[in-house]
Amino acid sequence: MPLIKSISGMRGTLGGSVGTSLTPVDITHVTAAFGSHICHQASPKRIILGRDARPSGPLISQLVSATLQALGIHVIDLGLSTTPTVAMAIRHVQAQGGIVISASHNPADWNALKLFNQAGEYIEAATAEAIFATAVAQPPYVFANTQAMGTYVATPEYMDMHIERILALPLVDPARIAQRKFFVAVDGINSGGGIFVPKLLKALGVAHSTVLNDEPTGLFAHNPEPLPAHLTTLASTVRQGAYDLGIAVDPDVDRLAIVDENGEAWGEEYTLVAVADYVLRHTPGNTVSNLASTDALGALAAQCGTQHTTSAVGERHVVDKMRATQAVIGGEGSGGVIYPALHYNRDALVGIALLLTHLANLQCPASELKAQLPTYYMLKHKLDISPDLDVPGLFDAIRDVYQAYSIDTRDGVKVRLPEGWLLLRKSNTEPVLRLFVEATTMAHVQNMMRQALQDIQQLTA
Repeated sequence: MPLIKSISGMRGTLGGSVGTSLTPVDITHVTAAFGSHICHQASPKRIILGRDARPSGPLISQLVSATLQALGIHVIDLGLSTTPTVAMAIRHVQAQGGIVISASHNPADWNALKLFNQAGEYIEAATAEAIFATAVAQPPYVFANTQAMGTYVATPEYMDMHIERILALPLVDPARIAQRKFFVAVDGINSGGGIFVPKLLKALGVAHSTVLNDEPTGLFAHNPEPLPAHLTTLASTVRQGAYDLGIAVDPDVDRLAIVDENGEAWGEEYTLVAVADYVLRHTPGNTVSNLASTDALGALAAQCGTQHTTSAVGERHVVDKMRATQAVIGGEGSGGVIYPALHYNRDALVGIALLLTHLANLQCPASELKAQLPTYYMLKHKLDISPDLDVPGLFDAIRDVYQAYSIDTRDGVKVRLPEGWLLLRKSNTEPVLRLFVEATTMAHVQNMMRQALQDIQQLTA
């Protein structure tokens, strides 16, 4: 399995030879390149670490930590944590950056190094390219002598800070949430969510929570991507137990998916839309999502008289566009909510707090909130990339097929059709092409998907 290096970091499967999977050599070289670049001429040199519960996490953490210390960098290790918590800790201690050891939604045999800058945000594309180029070149890194080696400290305290700052947000109202007496079921996916989501719910005043897959073994009970097809047990639990809501997160707790009181999964696209509905009602402003996200957010922004803008896929791209447009809410349709009033990171925990406050204020069930939002239907499909596939050539051919329509090439090929849109792009996190199709009716979506797959099959035959 090839290593995937992108604006989202470096990820791959464990086991195999150097340069073809996530080996100790590859991990060490990227860590050394990152530490040398991010902490260049800084004093003191500090980097925050955190990880999800994957079995490979402790080993990789030791490799990363030892490499950074050998460079003279002081390591603050949050251990089992969440990606947004690491991001907040970076800014809190004024560290030069951070590394999160998590492959997010990928299966348990994957892992990754997510690389963050001193602002607690994903490193810029140019910085990522420079770091990966340095790691491949294997230059003579300058390591510290015995007296100058970095220190190591393990601390779990930043999760409490993260929750306290969420509770302090003006749009988060624990008193209203407590009055609503919510019963919530949580799918912790055998990672940090099984610990940190219940901790947040208790702090918010939720009356009762039941946690499925709460042991942080990293042996995921199901595919960890929080898609409706993977949340059947959560949906059944909600339906049979008279819960108000079901909550699912991914292993590093930056993606959020919702199941309503009827056991119906919203689809991860509508997490951001529902949270934005609340934010825009109280703080009107611009919104941002990526090209692969539902048009429902743009429709909602139009209803509120505000501007919606899109970016290429990837949290870094979304954040850059949010800053440029001074957006009050944004994120990715994968269930990633970015709320700048707290920080510029996808954060399932702040998404939960805002959504529960919204439902408490509306005094309506989750299904009724969803019914009030603009209605769109989306289908997603993965296509494996064969070694001989000319991906740029395929994109060119798709453009030719749909040349009569409006085309956006910022990230693969996005085509605006009379019925809706389709997007074909190369994944930042898996060795696949992703095909997205959306329209205002399911019949249109199914027809568009069928035609797009036929076109791709003919073009690659």
